[in-house]
Amino acid sequence: MAFVQRFPCKPRPRRPLSGPFPIEVSPVSVPESPSVHRQSTSQPVVRARGLVKCFGKLRAVDAVDFDIPAGRCFGFLGPNGAGKTTTLKMLMGLADFDAGELSVLGHQLPAEARAIRGRVGLVPQGDNLDPDFTVRENLFMYARFFGLSRSQVADRVDALLEFANLTHKADARVDQLSGGMQRRLTIARALVNDPEVVILDEPTSGLDPQVRHVIWGRLAELRARGVTLVLTTHYMEEAERLCDELVVMDHGRILDQGTPGELIRRHVEPDVIELRGTVSDGVFATLTSMALRVERHGTAVYVYTSAPAPILDFLGQPDGLTVIHRRAGLEDVFLHLTGRELRE
Repeated sequence: MAFVQRFPCKPRPRRPLSGPFPIEVSPVSVPESPSVHRQSTSQPVVRARGLVKCFGKLRAVDAVDFDIPAGRCFGFLGPNGAGKTTTLKMLMGLADFDAGELSVLGHQLPAEARAIRGRVGLVPQGDNLDPDFTVRENLFMYARFFGLSRSQVADRVDALLEFANLTHKADARVDQLSGGMQRRLTIARALVNDPEVVILDEPTSGLDPQVRHVIWGRLAELRARGVTLVLTTHYMEEAERLCDELVVMDHGRILDQGTPGELIRRHVEPDVIELRGTVSDGVFATLTSMALRVERHGTAVYVYTSAPAPILDFLGQPDGLTVIHRRAGLEDVFLHLTGRELRE
């Protein structure tokens, strides 16, 4: 981590807000050939050093460092209020920062924010589609902000409707769509300018499992095409499926960074045995002597071990107790690093 001198948080003046992004936007010319503007894969698409963002006296983001390689999926995990969404807003140029350095696609922010606006797509946490427009009109109107000709927009919109499985709903109003369809439309809208980087803030939050799997498939297609994905999520399965690399944040700081496998190996034992029900003090004491780590949370006990067989033999088939044996995952890492206390 880079050394950053501590200082009191001070307010900074706000920039004027307008356009489809809440920043000052003018039409951006998008090259017809992706090869004209694609970032070299040898350089990180995003580079942050000592990045600080304050809200009054609160350090929402506290001196974070990270690099995001081109063509990868990079995830931010953390409880509510950890600083994930604020970090994404700074990457988009939607929020100033109070200290540190930040470059996106080789451009220094905030001074060169205008240069990246035609090269980055944003999927916000909530769908902010225009309910008075049809599906096609939402894509068409948004595309026009990027200086595309009518013929370019028409071709692009048709391709995105197919990508999002919304061709059959092209002329339907947004308020006639299901929640999953609206989310797919929001993702399609983020792609109208053929971006090199797509930033997604909880892209599948509140959706049913079937819709989540459809969206995961579409995001995997984008990554396979070389698009860099940056996302936040509360779904550990989503992070394990999509992300090549992750940071775990809490209270504005990065607690650790690595691939999902690296984080699991670094912080938790490979096997977890969950006991649900009443576990006597005697059984708990025996488990503590047999395992590397044992935690009691309410009526559940979690046993973390690299040798599950003797523990399972000891437990046998206890009456009134449910025993679940599974491999450790990102959820175990998340809870180990950030705790089990409820955040609201």
